[in-house]
Formats: sequence, C-alpha cells, structure tokens
Amino acid sequence: MNPLLLEIPESFDTDRLTIRAPRPGDGAELNAAVRDSLAELKPWMPWAQTQPTPEESEANIRKAVAQFITREDLRLLLFLKGTGTLVGSSGLHRIDWNVPRFEIGYWLRTSYSGRGLMTEAVGGITAFAREKLGARRVEIRMADTNVRSWKVAERAGFPLEATLHHDKRLGDGTLSHSRIYAKIF
Repeated sequence: MNPLLLEIPESFDTDRLTIRAPRPGDGAELNAAVRDSLAELKPWMPWAQTQPTPEESEANIRKAVAQFITREDLRLLLFLKGTGTLVGSSGLHRIDWNVPRFEIGYWLRTSYSGRGLMTEAVGGITAFAREKLGARRVEIRMADTNVRSWKVAERAGFPLEATLHHDKRLGDGTLSHSRIYAKIF
C-alpha cells in the first residue's frame, strides 16, 4: 500500500473534542498553548526546553502540514468541540506503514488537565488508527517517571508491554527508562 494514496480524514470528533490535522495559521494558537504549559512540558518534551517564537510555531505547524500530506507523521491538534480552543496536541508518529504500526504521542494544555480530555483523545485516535488506517499495532511510550502520561495510557485500556532501561535522556540530560504500552489488532 502506498500511504500517499490513502484518503485520510483530516478531522474527527469525540464527545468533547474535535481532533484535526494542523493547518497553516494554527501557529499562534499552538504558541499560546505551549507558553501556557511550558513548565509542565519541559521535563518530558525535548522540543519544549525554551519558548518558541510565534514564527517558529507557525513554521512548526507548516512542517506538520507537509508531513501529514506525505504521510510521514500524522500530527493532530485537539480542540474543544465547537469553540476553536486548542487544548493539546497528539498524533500518530514513528509510523511503519508495512505493519501498519503507529505511536501515539500527546501533551495537554495545563489549564485543561485533570478533565479526562487526553484519555478521550487517545481513545478516539486509537479508534481512528484502527478503523481508518488499518492499524495492527498502536503504542504509547513515555519516561517511566512521567506518571500522569502512563496513567492516560492505562485509562485508555493500553496494557504495559515492556520497560526499556536507560534508553533515552530527558530534557535535563537525565538518563531515563521508557514504559511501552501497546494495543494490537
């Protein structure tokens, strides 16, 4: 299968969210969400070590648009349904179209955490990957010290498959273990 020929919907809804591919012009809202959440993102996200400029955020969005079109990476933005408020980002990354296999990555705007929105998004994205993309495997990886992230995976019904020891460094340079959660279909 040539993934460039796949008709992939650019948006879908869950109960409370509209989940959609990025569009040119989303950079300003992305920048505001990152600014609001930088302290919470910094320990886990290598790209969140400094606040990007609005121009850098717009360039980042446009690169994500291009990668969505080429099917290299399927970033998805999370909006409160009917409001246009960006509450986080997720997507299907590290894609292997031969399986097909996807990894869900995610982060949530700090002011919207604790409401179950990310668990809802992960459930919706998992169903999207399975039903629209024919996923045979969907996984979620995170630092073993990122308890909030692995709780999302568990609430979304992902079983813990493995722990990789000393496999990556966090933003501060600390050597970390990774937890891998996976669903197979």
